[in-house]
Amino acid sequence: MWSLFCDWLMFVYELADIQRVTELLLMTIKMKVWVLLLVLSSVLCVSADGLHETNSISGCSDTDGEDVLILDDEVVWYADFNKHTGVDSLPAFADHPHWQEGMYEEAVANQQICRQNLKMARSAMKDFPKERDAPDSVEIYTIVNVEIGVQNTLICHVTGFYPAPVNVTWNKNTKKVVEGTSITVPLSNKDGTFSQTSKLDFVPKGGDVYVCIVEHVSLTAPLTKIYEVDDVEPILGPAIFCGVGLTVGVLGVAAGIYLFIRGRK
Repeated sequence: MWSLFCDWLMFVYELADIQRVTELLLMTIKMKVWVLLLVLSSVLCVSADGLHETNSISGCSDTDGEDVLILDDEVVWYADFNKHTGVDSLPAFADHPHWQEGMYEEAVANQQICRQNLKMARSAMKDFPKERDAPDSVEIYTIVNVEIGVQNTLICHVTGFYPAPVNVTWNKNTKKVVEGTSITVPLSNKDGTFSQTSKLDFVPKGGDVYVCIVEHVSLTAPLTKIYEVDDVEPILGPAIFCGVGLTVGVLGVAAGIYLFIRGRK
């Protein structure tokens, strides 16, 4: 609960200073055009169980917006502007604080301020070329080791792109897959680029081919990563070993009986 209280302190701090921080950004940034404005705040809190770090990201572009609360590198709340609601990402067993009430409305208000500042930034730096960075890494892997017929999750992690977001889609054996897919909100990297992770729940079947398709404004063609489900052969080693051992044992017994009978003669 203490760490959640720290979230609340940080959120209040951000609301009080968001206008001032974005104005400072406009005055100090001289060499780069911002097609996406971000306001980040961070609070370190100490509780009985150790040190916790809380971060908040509030940002906007012409077509998208983001308002996220992060506790110890885990997203605990974010605003879903497409569904017009706030999303509580805390697990079911955790305490869900009441301070989340009204946070979505505050996030919407922050978006209005952000877009006003974005317009001001463009006007002040309209002669600078727009910067676009293509994703520098796309990785695909499973959460756990694959067992044929046992449900698993494919991860497609995209990083190093600017501006946010990327569009990620999935194909299975050349056909588009929608059910069981999800994607995180963009998270900022230390170098100013972004990362996003898409997930696909699936049941492995030998021979199936899955493709993660990544689209971004900087790309002339999508990036793709392929994951193939191998046919897992049954492990025959122990069975063969036991069979050979049994055969040798039988032959040994037979030879012993033969020598015993021959010796008596």
